[in-house]
Amino acid sequence: MTGDAAIAPREASHTDDRKNRLVLPRGRNYDLPGRGRTFARVLQAPPGAPTILLLHGWTATADLNWYSSYSALEGKFGLVALDHRGHGRGIRSQRPFRLTDCADDAAALLDELGIEQVIAVGYSMGGPIAQLIWRRHPKRVLGLVMCATAASFSNSRQDQMRFAAIGTLAQAARVIPRALRQLIGSQLLTGKSGKDLRQWAIGELRRHDPLKLIQAGRRIGLFDSRRWLRTIDVPVSAVVTTEDEVVSMERQRAMLKVIPGATWHDVAGSHTVCATQPEVFREALLAAITDVLAKSSWT
Repeated sequence: MTGDAAIAPREASHTDDRKNRLVLPRGRNYDLPGRGRTFARVLQAPPGAPTILLLHGWTATADLNWYSSYSALEGKFGLVALDHRGHGRGIRSQRPFRLTDCADDAAALLDELGIEQVIAVGYSMGGPIAQLIWRRHPKRVLGLVMCATAASFSNSRQDQMRFAAIGTLAQAARVIPRALRQLIGSQLLTGKSGKDLRQWAIGELRRHDPLKLIQAGRRIGLFDSRRWLRTIDVPVSAVVTTEDEVVSMERQRAMLKVIPGATWHDVAGSHTVCATQPEVFREALLAAITDVLAKSSWT
């Protein structure tokens, strides 16, 4: 088990790389019996407050997805943010990537930490993982917060062809890790990003297992919770990215309209709004968590 320096560069919205560096929650490796070793950042919940389980998106890490949100949650809630298998410092396994394994990894980490219940917050790929945690481990979930995500990512023939191509690319993934990192980096960071932030992000991306990333993309394309979505019996709220070029606003809202009592908060931003417009995203995230907490069984 190792500690972590817990330092990140400034946010993309700030102008000086040398100022406003972010102090991240302390992180360490956790050995999950029968599953492997993963990395997570953990903060104990203040008295009377629940714990927030942060589930990052495809091609990201916990830190890339949430580094601008940690400070908004710290002091208000407990916090658990883990790297999913094949991503960052997440579990390395010979098994093909499966979203159900990611859900079970998160539950095993909660067992290791002695945390009984959480509000599961999923961003993009983290949305299906959050839904699966509720489906497979319902007693662990107080409520769900969905960010830039959907119940299905592959409805049209064009979508199906695109995700089928991802499955084919998996065979060649090990010979293109550098190109894959460059592609991912260009999607995560914008022209506003300073040198320190870009270099830090690239360092995070180097930790990925390229083969598992491609397998994860294919699994996202196959995911479809629409047949059981309306059975979700915990409070649900969402952050809807209205200018999302990856998961359309219509697809996000279609999921929420099926879930009984779901609420949502619109953000005029792209799929990477958590990094490119952190202040706006944090405000919506806290509002969604507040919605869920008000309707939950937490006392």
